[in-house]
Amino acid sequence: MAGVSESEQYDRANNNAIRIFAEKELDGEFGLRHTCRMGREVLDIAGRALRPGVTTDEIDRIVHEACLERDCYPSPLNYYNFPKSVCTSVNEVICHGIPDYREVQDGDIVNIDVTTYNRGGYHGDLNETFCVGNVDDEGRKLVKTAFKCLGAALEMVKPGTLYRDLGSAIHKEAIKNKCSVVRTYCGHGIGSLFHTAPNVPHYAKNKAKGTMKVGHVFTIEPMINLGSPGDKTWGDNWTAVTTDGKRSAQFEHTLLVTKTGYELLTARDNEPVMTWNKDLINR
Repeated sequence: MAGVSESEQYDRANNNAIRIFAEKELDGEFGLRHTCRMGREVLDIAGRALRPGVTTDEIDRIVHEACLERDCYPSPLNYYNFPKSVCTSVNEVICHGIPDYREVQDGDIVNIDVTTYNRGGYHGDLNETFCVGNVDDEGRKLVKTAFKCLGAALEMVKPGTLYRDLGSAIHKEAIKNKCSVVRTYCGHGIGSLFHTAPNVPHYAKNKAKGTMKVGHVFTIEPMINLGSPGDKTWGDNWTAVTTDGKRSAQFEHTLLVTKTGYELLTARDNEPVMTWNKDLINR
């Protein structure tokens, strides 16, 4: 099949170990920190372009060109036949939305998920959900809850934490705000491969394997629904939507486990710890 990642297939079949990244891999001219910074720049550019009337296909064009301008490749493009350079997930779309000619409407919530692959051979993955125009109170609460769910998991990240325990913190925050957590899609290890060990479920009572160690790099990306946690996939084999048609929101970072906790490799400028600022997600 075109677009199959043979390296990921081999890794999945032969490797259960979680890679520990050395400083030279992180800090090289085209190391992991570089690709994550590039991903942040691209997402910020895409987010600034979002407004009522713009098509998600235009967002895709902007992301594609911004990646090339930074000497990066957009990792989603042709990944298992994904046809675009970015995922744009609107309203009831949970994840993996394919950009098209639909115009973004006043009141939509839109997730933009960017992954860059740099000359050094590393991927950096992040996403944010934006409120476009006059989003209702329920939608805004959902977006903030998704942000807080990611924040609750990040607070637990340090050497010695079990990966399976993150889901309990996310679940608790979601339930407190009368939302639910999607179980089908998880965070993941990342680096030379787009997706690798560890598997990072976002729901409680999961059976994820592994303990965090200094040098681990992975994503946390909880998908939070207003209604039930159920999902289904459209006939394009990519677009995941809520089964009840209610909205879903998500935030994601790539992070590094450090001796004292973690480093957000995809952090906003001057924001080493996630900080809620509605002005940054309002469009």
